[in-house]
Amino acid sequence: MTTRFAPSPTGRLHLGHAYAALFAHRAARAAGGRFLLRIEDIDAGRCRQDFVDGIVADLAWLGLDWDGPVRRQSEHLDDYRAALGRLDGLGLLYPCFCTRSDILREVERAGAAPQGPDGPLYPGLCRGLTASERRDRAAAGEPFALRLDMARAAALAGRLTWIDGAAGEQVAEPGLFGDVVLARKDAPSSYHLAVTVDDALQGVTLVTRGTDLFAASHLHRLLQALLELPVPRWHHHRLLSDPSGRRLAKRDRAATLLSMREAGADPRAIISSLADDAA
Repeated sequence: MTTRFAPSPTGRLHLGHAYAALFAHRAARAAGGRFLLRIEDIDAGRCRQDFVDGIVADLAWLGLDWDGPVRRQSEHLDDYRAALGRLDGLGLLYPCFCTRSDILREVERAGAAPQGPDGPLYPGLCRGLTASERRDRAAAGEPFALRLDMARAAALAGRLTWIDGAAGEQVAEPGLFGDVVLARKDAPSSYHLAVTVDDALQGVTLVTRGTDLFAASHLHRLLQALLELPVPRWHHHRLLSDPSGRRLAKRDRAATLLSMREAGADPRAIISSLADDAA
């Protein structure tokens, strides 16, 4: 078995991250397997080296070790470009020149839009552009994102299933995301594409992550099929919350492991408090 912990270095780790890392670590070690550390740092505008250093320091403080070198996504952009090239060769990608304002206006004009896990589904404004229109607008320097033509992709892949350790077998429903963005100028790969490619290249056989990403696994299963990648098992674990019931998150300034360390917290006590649920 091979698991991984894959944080983004956009802030310091908190107890929710510690729980996720411990869950994956214990699953791997219990099976005599491998636990990997991956740094998901494609978003150059938000990721910082001091946060990378903090991730390493926090895991070491907790006593969680990992196997092999740390994979940093920013050092493997060619892997994601190759995946995009394969999808493009299948005729499944199209350039989208819409701004967020364009999409919002279309949604408002239509009166409503189907909702997906990431918000309103893309209304398809650029899906019908001709090949010459796409070439001309790109040649003129208009910025664009690359979207997956979901209807074509789903039809090509056919019926797909995946297995979650807690919820059992699932029938994949990638259409929940509509024509999802897989790359844009300032981000050469979306989270969805990069994590799917990384898990395959690193030989991850059990993907552990929070229930907030449960829906994403429907899309990742589709990408695995289209790219002919191995299919892991998943286990979506619970999310930690604060005393008010709000889940711990960087954006809400959840107490960091660094602040706990500076306050003299005992890492063994932290691990012990999380261990029963992460077993």
